Amino acid sequence: MMNRPVVGWGLAVAAVVAGYWGYGLPGLALASTAIVFWLLLQFSRAMRVMRKAGSAPLGQVGSAVMLNAKLRPGMTMLEILPLTGSLGAAVGDTADETYRWRDAGGASVRVHLKNGRLQSWQLEREDAAAAER
Repeated sequence: MMNRPVVGWGLAVAAVVAGYWGYGLPGLALASTAIVFWLLLQFSRAMRVMRKAGSAPLGQVGSAVMLNAKLRPGMTMLEILPLTGSLGAAVGDTADETYRWRDAGGASVRVHLKNGRLQSWQLEREDAAAAER
């Protein structure tokens, strides 16, 4: 799996070197401006996703089954939040990155992140728990 931050910063360094080598100080200024613009776009995207997720009820999702189907290993929280539309309810210790989203039907999805990346998730259905009793 590709390490996105390393690739991104590698491209930024390559742009600075190519800008300076090809055009001198104006090329360096252009490359630096492009890098700052890209970082501002990423920050703006993160703030937009967090603002939208923060305005919704905590731990609620339209359909837990659909969320379960869309999750993939390695996703970041910034990629998960647009799928859920809300912030997840923390489960257990805050050091343990485990969050849960529930839908109106009682089904829930519990996700476990490690180092900010999705490691595992589990669909839990309320009707299945009631049937076992």
